[in-house]
Amino acid sequence: MDQTKVGGFLKELRKGKGITQEQFAEALGVSGRTVSRWETGNNMPDISILVDIADFYDVSIPEIINGERKSEIMDEQERKVADSMADYATAEKEKIFKEMRIQSIMGACALVIYMILHETGAYMINDVLGNIALYCETLVFVSVMLMAVYSTNALSKLRNRSRKLLAFESVPKPVRFVLAAVIAFCAAAIVKLVLVNIFGI
Repeated sequence: MDQTKVGGFLKELRKGKGITQEQFAEALGVSGRTVSRWETGNNMPDISILVDIADFYDVSIPEIINGERKSEIMDEQERKVADSMADYATAEKEKIFKEMRIQSIMGACALVIYMILHETGAYMINDVLGNIALYCETLVFVSVMLMAVYSTNALSKLRNRSRKLLAFESVPKPVRFVLAAVIAFCAAAIVKLVLVNIFGI
């Protein structure tokens, strides 16, 4: 796919409508800078917004991707496929954001509890409070690592490899969740040890 050609085609379509980048951006609910990057070929529209662009300019998705007009009417089947792809992409994004929200809330709660126990000196009163403080401190590292994993889509790649190597799908979902949490906890503990012992953080 030639991004420069696609960008030129989008620019041509916009000029054919007689509108500015800002007007087009406002119609789609994006920034003028985003439209500018599309038209220069520096970036491509998300799949979830391609349908809106196609409707706005009355072209088909393949025409946009190919960077040239081939027919005047978008085929109904193409529209259904494009809509399905857009819905799928949106659902995937929402799933990632939901997981990241959960991890950020967990990390924030753990940080608050740790700060209270640490600043008040309560963690030194008995072993239980000391262990809670230690757990919360480590949980902050776990949450940060899991957010990085979700945002980079590394978890999906790891799952795919695990399925091939360990028949991961045959393991019950609650067990998979516990295993993932244990692995993340251990990884965070190792990172913490490295930061403390090597860098003194």
